[in-house]
Amino acid sequence: MGYPTDLLSSRAVIEPGKYAVIPPEGRVNNVVPGFENCTMTILGSPKLGATFVDYILTFHEGGKNTAGFGGQDNIETFVCVLDGKVKAKADDEEFILESGGYLYCPPSVTMYLENLQDGDSKLFLYKQKHKPLEGKKPWVVSGNTNDLEEIDYDGMHNMRLKDLLPTDIAFDMNFHILTFDPAGSHPFIETHVQQHGAYLLSGEGVYNLDNKWQTVKKEDYIYMAPYCLQATYAVGREPLVYLYSKDCNRDEEL
Repeated sequence: MGYPTDLLSSRAVIEPGKYAVIPPEGRVNNVVPGFENCTMTILGSPKLGATFVDYILTFHEGGKNTAGFGGQDNIETFVCVLDGKVKAKADDEEFILESGGYLYCPPSVTMYLENLQDGDSKLFLYKQKHKPLEGKKPWVVSGNTNDLEEIDYDGMHNMRLKDLLPTDIAFDMNFHILTFDPAGSHPFIETHVQQHGAYLLSGEGVYNLDNKWQTVKKEDYIYMAPYCLQATYAVGREPLVYLYSKDCNRDEEL
């Protein structure tokens, strides 16, 4: 990057155990064994307060993960292609994922990824410990967000939701895409036990996090801890859209 051209400043806001806003400026490259020819940043993690790990990953030409991702008997993984084209494998099952394509691997299923473009492919990557439910097992799921039906959120036409994974009780989490038309907002400020990791795909907004309003925009990452107050208004001239995870379908442990 070379010498700075202005005073050092950042839009990042980090409140461990509460929330975080991490813009692309200031992110550093993390070396993760097994991932080759890539630029990779760890976003949400247990060190921030999350029970999962989120990554933003750019595969360069020839980029791949040779050692596999996940595959342990208690780890579930997920990938979504933000831009580009990759070959993804769930053990021996193969998928070609283009922009909007995604793959979920349940515990004991290893995910392999390989860039198919001459240029870069950009991916959002996730892993978490699975909470098993007796007699129920999740399964491999793949699709493309562009093919999913949008559902009006709570009867509001300017706020819409897509479910990426089945709502079956075997799954202890889901990924969603939430879209707000300009001037759209949540119907109320939410307070709930679920946590979120969110990556903004487009637009601009102001986000209430723990009753503090933060400005956010495309390519920002947001972590929201359990019980963090949260809601957003979309501003600007294009929809505010983000991909986010949500834990679900399980009781709380004592």
